[in-house]
Amino acid sequence: MAALTEEQTLIRDQAEAWVRDEYPVTKFRAMRDGKADGAIMADAWQGMVEMGWTGILVPEAYGGSDLGYLTFGLVLEALGKNLTASPLLASALVGASALRLAGSEAQQAAVLPGVVDGSIILTLAVDEGARHNPAQIACAAKADGDGFVLTGEKRFVLEGMSATHFIVPARTSGAPGEEAGLTLFLVSADSTGLSRSALSMVDSRGYADVTLDGVTVGADAVLGTVGDAYPVLDALLDRARAGLAAEMMGTARQAFTMLVDYLKTREQFGRVIGSFQALGHRAAQMFTDQQLAQSCAEAALASLDNDAPASTVAEMASLAKARVGDHLHLVSRELIQMHGGIGMTDEYDAGFYLKRARALEATYGNQAFHRERYATLLGY
Repeated sequence: MAALTEEQTLIRDQAEAWVRDEYPVTKFRAMRDGKADGAIMADAWQGMVEMGWTGILVPEAYGGSDLGYLTFGLVLEALGKNLTASPLLASALVGASALRLAGSEAQQAAVLPGVVDGSIILTLAVDEGARHNPAQIACAAKADGDGFVLTGEKRFVLEGMSATHFIVPARTSGAPGEEAGLTLFLVSADSTGLSRSALSMVDSRGYADVTLDGVTVGADAVLGTVGDAYPVLDALLDRARAGLAAEMMGTARQAFTMLVDYLKTREQFGRVIGSFQALGHRAAQMFTDQQLAQSCAEAALASLDNDAPASTVAEMASLAKARVGDHLHLVSRELIQMHGGIGMTDEYDAGFYLKRARALEATYGNQAFHRERYATLLGY
């Protein structure tokens, strides 16, 4: 476990208490049953804004607190425990990071205050196929006078229905598979020619497919340098992966807590099932695995706060996403396995964690993607 400052400890405790008291899983269940537009909890989102979480990565000059990625990860971990649906990761981490990495001072001044007060919700629209593969972007951006015309499709866009603006990587030159020729654009969701359709996801989170059919944007919509966005996109995705790993740790921790509680209370053959050695050994293995995964997640966030070289951040982000993904996969599966068939009934919360686990594993690259990337980064 990372050594936390007094301020980080207070923020962690505040987040955990708020999620526990105000947004238990019953609130998530109600949102799912009510089929909320965009699959976010509007009152929860407003609460996060009021507590300042949307400004954790935003400079003080734009209304934020600039407390760093590890601090943000503590909040995301707390939210992951109760499956709280919000655009905090997509907007306040990924979106704010995009503006900080590539935005001009004018762009940051125009957008970041809105991110802090919650009036602007950003999200990254990167994937175009069934699997995460940012190198294969085909969405086209053709020069048109002083601006560009964007045409293409983006799939499985996280918080795509609630977003007010999309960060869209598009190809101004070159072919899919080439790093050169990519440009980042900030596109309003109200743009003519942009449409989105909600996806019915197994975990009830707000994903959407986004279509850009001749969307015209001005030169001021370009984030960074035209044709040279791949290094920025890669760095942005690593921040997204590190943040998502923190959320996944929260989901895994709560799933493990539920599992242990069940082992302590469920009786079979006249004794609690946790007293059976085979089940105790499985729980012990998951606990040790949890500590390793937690260390990987914290190391990825710390590498960002410590301004580590891009290659180190990439290694840590892929290691965290793969290792935490493996752990969450195991714990969510064992949670169902030890409950038996009732674990997948809607009466129990266990099934929610399995479904959320599988969706999070695939977001921004699954374990196989990141194991291959990690090996490549190390020269294998």
